[in-house]
Amino acid sequence: MKKPIAVRSDGKQRRKTKGDSVIMKIWVDDLRPVPPEYIWAKSVNQAIAIIEKAEAAEETIELLDLDHDLGDYCSDGGDAIKLLDWLAERGTFYPVEIHTANPVGRQNMERMVNRYWK
Repeated sequence: MKKPIAVRSDGKQRRKTKGDSVIMKIWVDDLRPVPPEYIWAKSVNQAIAIIEKAEAAEETIELLDLDHDLGDYCSDGGDAIKLLDWLAERGTFYPVEIHTANPVGRQNMERMVNRYWK
């Protein structure tokens, strides 16, 4: 069986597997460097594309780790709270961590997660 391959921001392939499926962590941030074992999306639309591709390949999304303010990349889907909107609208509630330095953005994102991710 051919296993899907995810590519990190440094171009190296990474595979974290559980049985026959790939387990993925997605880092959504425009500035902070991606931690090891994460896939880097700098915009909401990039994150959506990664999620849709993972779902089509039946990969497991273990975690979405989100910044709020996506700087110049907000023109490509908005700030990361828009990703939470998209997920809630379609009823997909992957585990979420928030690493933003924006206190108001954090409160808004946490309020959304507390409301829908139960």
